[in-house]
Amino acid sequence: SPVNPISVADCDPDAGLTSSTYSVDFTGGADDDNWESVGGGDVEYTDSGAQFTINEQGDSPTLQTLWYIFFGRVEVHMKAASGTGIVSCVVLLSDDYDEVDWEWLGGYPDEVQTNYFGKGISTSSGRDTTEEVDDAQDTSHNYTLYWTEESLSWYLDGSLLRTLNYADASNGDEYPQTPSRIKLGIWAGGDSENAEGTISWAGGETDYDQGPFTMIVESVDITNFNPAESYTYSDQTGDYTSIDFDAASDSDDDSDTTAGTTT
Repeated sequence: SPVNPISVADCDPDAGLTSSTYSVDFTGGADDDNWESVGGGDVEYTDSGAQFTINEQGDSPTLQTLWYIFFGRVEVHMKAASGTGIVSCVVLLSDDYDEVDWEWLGGYPDEVQTNYFGKGISTSSGRDTTEEVDDAQDTSHNYTLYWTEESLSWYLDGSLLRTLNYADASNGDEYPQTPSRIKLGIWAGGDSENAEGTISWAGGETDYDQGPFTMIVESVDITNFNPAESYTYSDQTGDYTSIDFDAASDSDDDSDTTAGTTT
């Protein structure tokens, strides 16, 4: 995993999404130029989309982008997996552990959880919410994040579920605000080897004999509000204003931006 730039100075730059927009339709197959497979198990591609399947203990197939975005919009059309203790997730994750989550628990087909972390801090209460969704496992839904330096919003099928303002996350200290990759994946929170608290949160212990358990992602549409060749942490604060980047030549606007510092 990348070095945490809050802990270590002068980390290597993060590769950026150089275009303002990116889209992939996984029903047409893989896009290995933009995604890499990590975690245990393989991602398979069918006419239904990218299939993330847990067949046995230890499987946790995951895709992550080969590049980062610095504020933007992320729209994912998908079906969550069934199965007690099975967790489907869509995550934005930065090198200093800023994180934005959608999470679906396999034992609760009519719910989706939203969550966030700033700099990996998990001590604050009230970060997560549970929202209603109509059959997240058998029906495809549109889950969209809209992320700026001022606020972060979660949308379900175009309807606003939740907004987090910068100032409301410990006055910004715990607000996700650094360049992030997009991760799609599935894991067994209910695995018997996990901590009791994790198993309980995931909805109970997973019985792998009841599998396989499959999450399906049909498409992903991404807008990068600050397209760049790369992003560099200029100090160890983890503040968005400390991020230096060269605006990409094919972006919609290569002028100075309020997010970070262009050079």
